[in-house]
Amino acid sequence: MATLGRGALVVSEEGNHASIIDGCRLARSRVVVTPHKDVMAVEKALADRAEEHAIVVTDALFSVDGDLAPLAELHAAAVRHGALLVVDEAHALGVVGPGGRGAVHALGLAGDPHVVRTVTLSKALGAQGGAVLAAPEIVDTLVDTGRPFIFDTGLAPGSVAGALAALGILRNQPELPEYARQRAGELAAMAAGLGLEAGEPAGAVVPVVLGRPDVALQGAAVCAELGVRVGCFRPPSVPHGRSCLRLTARANLSSDDLAVIRVALTAVAEMKVNG
Repeated sequence: MATLGRGALVVSEEGNHASIIDGCRLARSRVVVTPHKDVMAVEKALADRAEEHAIVVTDALFSVDGDLAPLAELHAAAVRHGALLVVDEAHALGVVGPGGRGAVHALGLAGDPHVVRTVTLSKALGAQGGAVLAAPEIVDTLVDTGRPFIFDTGLAPGSVAGALAALGILRNQPELPEYARQRAGELAAMAAGLGLEAGEPAGAVVPVVLGRPDVALQGAAVCAELGVRVGCFRPPSVPHGRSCLRLTARANLSSDDLAVIRVALTAVAEMKVNG
């Protein structure tokens, strides 16, 4: 974003990850933040702009809510208004779409010249680092002029080897992403059955909303004591009143694992009622 967004209008979705927000700031361009999944707001921002160039940037799968962006509609809007669509597939790669190839690929937009994809190697692939998938001209621009790239160091060989090995596993076992999504659905249904507010997952991320930040922190501590590690999100990462736990499913969660998670979530539900 710091490189491609310079001098352009940047239209950023309000649910985007903090790294995207920081990238927008580094672009030193005018940024319009649009409401969650509001394509009409994106259309209006693009149509009303004075800048020659524009970028629409969004997560593919949102890191807290666990839902998917309306990528097909955003792509159509970007094409209509001569804008570039930047999609962060951090939580989609390895989980969403056939073989875990991501949300962009699932829509048939992979390789589209209007689309730039960023992927991380540190989530589903279990390594470190990331990659940009885009037209050759965009990749060359980033390599030649992107300060965060030019003044960075190369990836450690172990991280590269780990990511390549994980990609090999995905190719050989393309059913794993579906298993991860199924386990996520089971976790969401489990939480809802215990009276907790759980979002309907599109990938592996399952938010369990507890409301107040102190309640969310206490819930995370309860889970940890019972052998379940969860994320804990509170303001400013989420709006006030929406502090939550984030469960992340794995393809190989066993029935024993699910039983342990049920015990932990039951304790969280009881804590929330009594607190």
